[in-house]
Parts: sequence; structure tokens; C-alpha cells
Amino acid sequence: MKRLLIVDDEPPVLHALRRLLKRHFEPQQLDVEVCADPLRALQRLQQARFDVLISDYRMPRMDGVTLLARARDVDPRTVRMMLSAAAEFSTVVAAVNRAEVFRYIPKPWSEPHLLADLRAALEFDPCATLGPGELERRRLEALEPGITQVDWGPNGEVLMPGHLATRPSRL
Repeated sequence: MKRLLIVDDEPPVLHALRRLLKRHFEPQQLDVEVCADPLRALQRLQQARFDVLISDYRMPRMDGVTLLARARDVDPRTVRMMLSAAAEFSTVVAAVNRAEVFRYIPKPWSEPHLLADLRAALEFDPCATLGPGELERRRLEALEPGITQVDWGPNGEVLMPGHLATRPSRL
């Protein structure tokens, strides 16, 4: 069974999407979970594996691009989709470049297009293009943000973070 998480701060949107999906998917095909709070959604993504995440763009506490980018770091296998009434080009560019979204779905949505995009997302394997090294780097970054960050000096030397550079070394 595939799992879908939908995040939108507007309950009527969540209800409409849930009704639409119930009409087109059998319960054993797709488990749909909805969340009105992006921070709670991020917690759910850390607790459970979801095949697809659909997020609204404009929400309080965290915008959809940030949520989708953080979801990518938590689990790069989760296919990310943006659902939004915001049609500014900069929003679409941020969604594609920062969050690596699979599809951008405008509000109001077209049912046939949304269903086709969701079916394509459920079949898509985002990790087919990622090597094992990148998968491991993303897993480590999700567990310990900054752990894979390396600062280089002007002569190619690795720079130690300030709090480590002042500690005396012991052999």
C-alpha cells in the first residue's frame, strides 16, 4: 500500500482532496493522511515513511517550499508535490530548485490532471537517479544538520569550526 501525506492549513481543501481520493483509489491502494500544520507534518515525516507528500505553499509557521525541502532531507525517496494558488514565477522556481518538486499543481486544480500527476508520483522512484553516496549524505544531514558541511581555506585546507579549533588536542 502506498502512503500519501497532504499538508494544507485550510481544512476545506484537505476535506475536498480526501473526498476526491476516496472516489478514485481503493483503501488498500492508498493510505491518505492529512495535516493542517507544516511543523506537525514534518514530525510525521520523521516518524513514518510516506511515498508522496503534497503541500500547499502559503501556510503559517512554515511555507511549503521549506517543508518540501526539509522533507527531501528527511527522506529523499518521498516524492514531493506543491499545491498552491500562488502563481508567481519565483514560487515555482523555488519549489523546483530548493525542494526538487515532482509536480506543481495550481489551485483550483483540475481533477483529471491532479489524479494523473498523483498516479505518476506514486510510480516514480526519485532515488533511481541518486547514487548511494548521495543517499547516505542526505540521511546523515537529516539526522545531524551540518555534519557533511566542509569549510575550505584559501589554500585548500579544511577549516575547523571555531569551537573545535580552540580546544587543545590530546594524543
